[in-house]
Amino acid sequence: MKVRLHRPFPQQKLFMQSTARHTAFGGARGGGKSDAARNKAVLLAINYPGIQILFLRRQLVDLRENHLLPLMKILNGVAVYKSQEKEFLFPNGSRIVMSYCDAERDALKYQGQSYDVIFLEEATQFSLEQYDLIRLANRPSGLCKGFKPRMYYTCNPGGVGHSWVKRLFIDRKFTEKEKPENYAFIPSRVYDNPFIMKNDEDYVNELESLPEDLRKAFLDGNWDVFEGQYFREFDREIHVVKARQPEKGTTIYRTLDYGLDKLACYWVSVDSFGRAYVFREIWESDLIISEAAKRINEMSGEEVLMTYAPPDLWNRRQDTGKSVADIFAEHGIVLTKASNDRIAGWMEMHEWLTPKEDEFGGKSPRLTISEACPDLIRSIPALIHDKKVPGDVADEPHEFTHGPDAIRYFIAGRPAKVEESTGTDYGLEEFLDYGI
Repeated sequence: MKVRLHRPFPQQKLFMQSTARHTAFGGARGGGKSDAARNKAVLLAINYPGIQILFLRRQLVDLRENHLLPLMKILNGVAVYKSQEKEFLFPNGSRIVMSYCDAERDALKYQGQSYDVIFLEEATQFSLEQYDLIRLANRPSGLCKGFKPRMYYTCNPGGVGHSWVKRLFIDRKFTEKEKPENYAFIPSRVYDNPFIMKNDEDYVNELESLPEDLRKAFLDGNWDVFEGQYFREFDREIHVVKARQPEKGTTIYRTLDYGLDKLACYWVSVDSFGRAYVFREIWESDLIISEAAKRINEMSGEEVLMTYAPPDLWNRRQDTGKSVADIFAEHGIVLTKASNDRIAGWMEMHEWLTPKEDEFGGKSPRLTISEACPDLIRSIPALIHDKKVPGDVADEPHEFTHGPDAIRYFIAGRPAKVEESTGTDYGLEEFLDYGI
């Protein structure tokens, strides 16, 4: 078989040569990512008879414009394209399946399937849950003898998958089961792409003239900022601390966000300076109310002053006349209704996360989080601005909203500017703090 491809420039060549279990490429706009991914897939299909390749993009329209149409031209007379299945069949038995994964549930369709190679195009557009399901399909197909499975990723900073891509390929912070030698990142910027530098000076100028944050992300490939990130002040170095037991004399609160899709519950200790430490997490799905209450009781070991929850848990059901709060109370968990003023709550959360002068003469945030709360830690930096409601957090991807919502309810009950409280305006909470 013969096929005409563009000659790769140096960074693309490094990507093409990589045989690591996981290889990511790009990190900035204009770095030639999509072209390199297409060419790599074609070369693998030609050189390894019987290889099964899955090429994924988040949106169907992007898959068609950026990959299907170019591949139909490149592989004309080389491979047969089956439009209904969206796959290219090669005479040597190799196959490239073109697919997309729009909704979260779309990732379920790859369960039980086997692909020797998976390309995740614009990987940061895929949520962690989608990625976890998709990568399980990266295993030997049995049709390409001796080939060890691989995954290839193209990516830019930003998107719902920013956090997990950054952890693996930029920060290189691995879990016990993840082997560092299996992960390779090859950066490529517009300045590395001779075709754009020679033929599209205007595009380069557009990137260089972006506002500072966007320029850092899209031109320089800086992963610490990205378009639309809501809590830009969140920094793992200062907000995430080693797990420890809450100090003696601190007041313990619980706060939760509950639905059948997710129970996100947190334990928070507050010291005499008003500093909060989130030290325990429940992050579980498909729990009915009684099961959720049982799980919370099982995890509770300290005396809890209050358990904050959103107002909708007090809505009564037509069939029983009971609310979710009623059923929690029947299981020994009395909920305190928190304010659900979203924008005001998020603004307060900004204040709690922003380092301020402390009693030691330095600067520290009012809210810190134990490393034992991984889902909250990954969720806060993944939140993005709601494009329709200024000042609010977007509700999608929904999986990232549960934990931060729970913390917002806690903060709504503990306003940041405690020094403005007067000596005559006591509430029940202040009396309880003194044991009355």
